[in-house]
Amino acid sequence: MAPPETQILNFSDEAIEKAAELIRAGQPVAMPTETVYGLAADATNAEAVARIYAAKGRPSFNPLIVHVLDLDTAEHLGEFDDQARALANEHWPGPLTLVVPAREDNGIASLVTAGLETIAIRVPAHPAMRALLKAAGRPLAAPSANASGRISPTRAAHVADSLGGRIPLVIDGGPCEQGIESTIVAATGGPLRLLRRGPIDIDAVEAVGAIEAPGMMASHYAPAKPIRLDAKVAEPGEILLGYGPVAGELYLGDNLVTAAARLFDFMHEADSAPEPRIAVAPIPDEGIGAAINDRLRRAAAPR
Repeated sequence: MAPPETQILNFSDEAIEKAAELIRAGQPVAMPTETVYGLAADATNAEAVARIYAAKGRPSFNPLIVHVLDLDTAEHLGEFDDQARALANEHWPGPLTLVVPAREDNGIASLVTAGLETIAIRVPAHPAMRALLKAAGRPLAAPSANASGRISPTRAAHVADSLGGRIPLVIDGGPCEQGIESTIVAATGGPLRLLRRGPIDIDAVEAVGAIEAPGMMASHYAPAKPIRLDAKVAEPGEILLGYGPVAGELYLGDNLVTAAARLFDFMHEADSAPEPRIAVAPIPDEGIGAAINDRLRRAAAPR
């Protein structure tokens, strides 16, 4: 399939409706926020989220920030203690992301949280992003709208230079006000932990070690069971995650976007299965497949 032609539309009611239609169809769109331009997709649709990674060419599956309209919506997705709620009331809408324990059955695709038990949430202030959240009627996962490793975009032209031909639409809302990514603070019990510095100065202990947020090299969820990669058939005592021509008890699919969308759910399912070991079929190491293999190699590494 040929890549889509990337359309750039000035921020307007008509442009937002076009963006909302694409979001509902499972496509990512680039939107201005007060920090940087974000590549937004339906956070409840795993394949839509996988298309974010495919467009960006991310080398590994980092947790993504979920954008919502207000604190009430945020509290349906995560568990807010008094500290988290106080920060939200003081700084939302605005460039603060809070990492809190994820609620069970919150509807967010596991690819968004990278299989972790926490969720990163932000209530943006930019009118274009808020208009899209309202029009789409669903939470939006939105990392920066640039190819992985490239400078974060603060203008629509930056997005077009980096992702032109990979995404269908960029909404041009002018230059971003802040120009750097949001501050990220973890409020998961105990002292607040600063996971990423940003526009808002928060009195918190600077985190060292475990990775819980975007922009940090990841120490993510890995199954407790040993994993064998590049398996063509299951050996005794293994549950096989199939791909392409290799069938398995759990089938990742026959294309890389679907495989990425199913990866974390199937890793959890395999970890809970009666078989003591996990095998995974060969995954092509191209495009988003490189991100899948990066995660699988991490999961299979000796611990």
